[in-house]
Amino acid sequence: MYEDGYYPDHVVDQAKAILLRLCARIEAECPADLPALYVLTHAATQEFNELEDDFDAAGSELETAARELIGEDFWFIATAYGFTDADHEELIANRDW
Repeated sequence: MYEDGYYPDHVVDQAKAILLRLCARIEAECPADLPALYVLTHAATQEFNELEDDFDAAGSELETAARELIGEDFWFIATAYGFTDADHEELIANRDW
């Protein structure tokens, strides 16, 4: 998203911080199974829901390309922590974007 001028860097920085906090929570809490992982990813997704207003205020939005990228980031994180059978849609099931 940094490479696309449509997404303001200061808001993308906030999105990046959400993903980094998700990683930190996974490392700290060591979810034992998918339901426990989904609790963490849903919390991070809620943060993205709240970030949507910041995108709007900056003249941008979480449109199709952004949704795809963010979803891929969640999937990447899940698989990097060994949750290769995580459901791509369930990771971000509570999204408003």
